[in-house]
Amino acid sequence: MSVALFTLGGTISMAGRTPDGVARLTGADLTEAVPGLAGLPVPLEIQDIEAVPSANLTLAKMLDVVDAASKAISNGATGVVVTQGSDTLEETAFLVDQVWPHSQPFVLTGAMRNPTLAGPDGPANLLAAARVACSPAARDLGALVVFNDQIHAARWVRKTHSTSTATFASPNAGPIGQLVEGQVRILTRPGRQDGVPGRAEPEDLDAAQVALYTVTLDDDGVLLKGLADTHQGLVVAAYGVGHVPAALAPVLGELAERIPVVLTSRTGGGSVLRNTYNSPGSESDLLARGLIDGGFLDPYKARVLLRLLLATGEGQDEIIGAFAQHH
Repeated sequence: MSVALFTLGGTISMAGRTPDGVARLTGADLTEAVPGLAGLPVPLEIQDIEAVPSANLTLAKMLDVVDAASKAISNGATGVVVTQGSDTLEETAFLVDQVWPHSQPFVLTGAMRNPTLAGPDGPANLLAAARVACSPAARDLGALVVFNDQIHAARWVRKTHSTSTATFASPNAGPIGQLVEGQVRILTRPGRQDGVPGRAEPEDLDAAQVALYTVTLDDDGVLLKGLADTHQGLVVAAYGVGHVPAALAPVLGELAERIPVVLTSRTGGGSVLRNTYNSPGSESDLLARGLIDGGFLDPYKARVLLRLLLATGEGQDEIIGAFAQHH
């Protein structure tokens, strides 16, 4: 038995600059810098994946990592840890959570301060993630993000600060657990969701392009013109509880007749509403025009979910049902 560790690069592995670019630490280098790993009940089995900034990760690449992690579980691993850059970690964690079929924990972590700086947080985050991955208490919780001794459910976690080591938070629910004196303490157990059936292949993902449109003050909606000809889905990051300028309402309604359009809030916390406001451009007006209620999902996770659903061939009713789990 072991914990499978997959390394994907990111700040946690940055080891200074070289004439050719940035030097990267391997998984063996990372683990050597972590006091306490020897005290785990099982060893780490390291697999170095191509090290890239998380800005360069793709859904297809992460699905390949999930496949490799599933193989590790089949070979007896008690859990999985993935290290990567923090920039897209909230999205990759949610992607994993939608497709991870196992009871064993899948834990993602990284760092905000690289190993060349005073007080790097990577070693502590890696140790905490490994402890969660081999903890029986973390089973049946899906994908988890472990940072700063906090355990977050993938469906709720957000990156909330550009540089702070406490950047990851779950505005709608708080962390579901903590590490206290090295012990994994699960404080609440959210139920597993149905996830996305099937396996999205790279060519299907390429054919399932989803745009994200953030509504702003005095928005003219010009960028929405012709969008249904180039994209198969749209996520709208609306004001507050799900509002847009009145002039955009018919434009979005027309798009919703051709492609799935999901309504979310740009605020970073809270749910869109359904029937509190009734003016043109309000949440009730947009939902009546055929937009899909994104519930508590933030725009970034909604885009991941919609693209997965489209790539696996789900229809409108299935898409509505998948987002209903987040109401």
